[in-house]
Amino acid sequence: MEVIIRPTADAAADLVARIIAKELRGNPNLVLGLATGRTMESVYARLVRLHREEQLDFSLCRTFNLDEYVGLPAGDRYSYRHYMNQHLFMQVNIDLRNTHLPDGMADNLDFECARYEEQISRCGGIDLQLLGIGRAGHLGFNEPLSALRSRTRVKALAPLTRAQNAPYFDSPDQMPLRAITMGVGTILDARRCLLMATDTEKADIVAKAVEGPITAMISATALQLHARCNVVVDELAASDLLGSDYYRWIFENEPEWDAFR
Repeated sequence: MEVIIRPTADAAADLVARIIAKELRGNPNLVLGLATGRTMESVYARLVRLHREEQLDFSLCRTFNLDEYVGLPAGDRYSYRHYMNQHLFMQVNIDLRNTHLPDGMADNLDFECARYEEQISRCGGIDLQLLGIGRAGHLGFNEPLSALRSRTRVKALAPLTRAQNAPYFDSPDQMPLRAITMGVGTILDARRCLLMATDTEKADIVAKAVEGPITAMISATALQLHARCNVVVDELAASDLLGSDYYRWIFENEPEWDAFR
C-alpha cells in the first residue's frame, strides 16, 4: 500500500483522474472497476473534461461497478446505474453495453451475484479498481464482519451506512436495506486498487484502514494485503496518519510519480 497526500480535495481528485487516464491511454481495453458517492463525482467530472478537451477515449473500455441497491430498477433516480449514467457514462464515448452493474431487481439474487462474478472473469478480471471508503471502513457495501475472501453477494446495510447514505434520498424510508456488492476477495483480485478519501470525517477511518490491524470489522484494512494499492487523500483526511511525513517523502522522491507532480 502506498499513501499519497495532496493539499486539497480538488488536488486529490485531479491526481486520481490523471492516474485513471494514464492507465486508459496505456490500455484502451482497460477493465475498470468503478465506485459511486459524493467523493467520486469530482473524479468523474475531471474524466469527462479529459474526454472533451484531450480526447480521452473510453470506446473500448469495460466497466464493473462495486454495488447496486436491491429493489431499485436501473431507471430509478436513486440507483447507482442512474448515478453512473448521469456522472460519467452518458458524457463520454463509452459503449453502454460494456458498462456493468449488478441487477438489484433480479428474481434470483444469488444467481445474479454468481453471474456478475462470471462476467468479470470473462473480461479477464479488473485491471484498475476505483474505491471510496465508508465511515464504517467498508469497501463497496462490505459491512463489518465481511469475510476477507468474500465474493459478490447480497449484504444487509449497517445502521451507520444507512445514516451516511440517507441524505441522498428524499426520505430515509426510501433507502433500501440491502445491496448487492462485490466481495472483499473480488476487490482484492483487481490488478491495481486506487482508493480516494477526503475531508476530516474520513480521517479516523483512513488511519485505521491504512495503519491499523487487518480485521474483518473494517473491510478496507484488507487493502494492506494488496500488491499494488494507492490511497490518495487530502490533508484533512490524512490528519490522523502517523506516517504522513514518510508518505509525503515517497511521493516527492519516487520516480514513479514524476509525471504527476
